[in-house]
Amino acid sequence: MSEATSTTTTARTERAVTDPPAGPAAGGYTRPFLTLSWLHLKYQFLETVRIPIAVLGNMLFPALSMFFFVVPQPVVADNPEFATTAVAGLSLFAVCSASLFTYGLGVAEDRQLPFYPFLRSLPAGPGPQMVARVLNGGIFSLFGLLPLILIAWLFTAATVTPAQLLAGIGTILAVSAPFVLLGMAIGYALSAKAALPVVQVVLFPMAFAGGLFLPPQMFPGWLNTISQLTPARAGRDLLVQATTGAEAYALALPILAGWTVLFAVLAVAAYRNDEGRRFR
Repeated sequence: MSEATSTTTTARTERAVTDPPAGPAAGGYTRPFLTLSWLHLKYQFLETVRIPIAVLGNMLFPALSMFFFVVPQPVVADNPEFATTAVAGLSLFAVCSASLFTYGLGVAEDRQLPFYPFLRSLPAGPGPQMVARVLNGGIFSLFGLLPLILIAWLFTAATVTPAQLLAGIGTILAVSAPFVLLGMAIGYALSAKAALPVVQVVLFPMAFAGGLFLPPQMFPGWLNTISQLTPARAGRDLLVQATTGAEAYALALPILAGWTVLFAVLAVAAYRNDEGRRFR
């Protein structure tokens, strides 16, 4: 089944559960918000897994980075704190990558489908679809963490307690918010051809500047100052704090919150601008 067919099926099913029943007794009703969100999540998940390379790519790059750049270095791999910190940084990179590609490229591609304008015009509104996108991105972000955790367990001295592991997963999902919103802003503002290079240009410099590949302790003073202003560095330090106990710098949480608000404004503006172009 093609992507367009799947989207068509989603729209028809949503229309069936949101349109008022026909007949003299028709009083009109709308299915619960969570039911509609589950419907969108189901079909968005199926659309994604039908393209295995989209799933494997998100899982392999952080895992290969771990295997080739962390495992061969005994100074890092054999030190529990250093190894755990490296896993935290690459885990956040996996989440950033999944968020930007899922929402940036995925939303831009969906907007090009002929049936998408009708999907946007259904009486359920954009809420269930947006919630489904966030949940779908979270699911595939967690998939991206599995090979990293496995490699760290087998080949490094990285170690966390069960409480730290749960705190790390909760933190990484929380700090993914600005990257999800940035991806949505890119997806609603640009075409698929333009979104792909923009996502790549944004993702890798932000990851390097945020200390996801190299520890910030190696940065010169000026670069460390710039790094602390980025959402990737703020998220990375909060994640390291959750998994190792090493305290994050004082402004990490306010800076992450500020970027989240900014990207939320950009995402809403991009969505409304796109809606104005399609439905005015």
